Amino acid sequence: MSISPPVMGQFFHRRLREITGQRDPYQTEKEKHNRLALDLFPRLKAEVESAEDSLAMATRLAIAGNIIDLGVNGHLTENDIMRAVHQALQEPLAGDWEKFRAAIFGAKNILYLADNAGEIAFDRLLIEQILEKRVTLVVRGAPIINDATIIDAQTVGLDKIVKIIDNGSDAPGTILADCSREFIRRFEDADLIIAKGQGNYETLSDEPRNIYFLFKVKCPVIANHIGLPVGTQVLMKSNTESIKERSF
Repeated sequence: MSISPPVMGQFFHRRLREITGQRDPYQTEKEKHNRLALDLFPRLKAEVESAEDSLAMATRLAIAGNIIDLGVNGHLTENDIMRAVHQALQEPLAGDWEKFRAAIFGAKNILYLADNAGEIAFDRLLIEQILEKRVTLVVRGAPIINDATIIDAQTVGLDKIVKIIDNGSDAPGTILADCSREFIRRFEDADLIIAKGQGNYETLSDEPRNIYFLFKVKCPVIANHIGLPVGTQVLMKSNTESIKERSF
């Protein structure tokens, strides 16, 4: 019980792949979610382009995309995603937005840690609002649940606008001791790291780096840990003080 959920998830899903004989048991669902997200992409891009603050809108929608998580909801529908989008536009986002904006504009080398397939199309909305040449996108090194791999990033066209690498690991998070040397080098060189999803928060929240986590609170354990209710949209810096009282 002392290890993190991503470490347990890595163990369980390695065993699942052994039992089923399938390298990627969730491949069909990932392809479905990629198609669904791509169908929504033109509408979402129009929302970003027409917004008074396009960067803020893209950030909200990137977090909304974090609902696409088969580790939490195995029966996700287009209606579920659209409800998350509506929530992203209507409800406060907990965190220090101005510091995040300043961090983006002040960084020359940004590492963007993706989370799930389907969701990665929502990430493209935010990446397009950042100067793409400053961004390296990181995906998982091998299939794990519905986490994004290089194939998913290519499917939503991110290979056409940013450099993509994988982290060398099959964990549903970023366990640095399990990652490749290439990823560690880029992690250490980055001015700013944008990390999507609870798995990345659970594995990197204590790292003394300039990391901003973007995710939806999906379980009571994380809710209690950060002092925010389940369902909250969060923009949170690593090793930061409680963000309970800050929202925009």
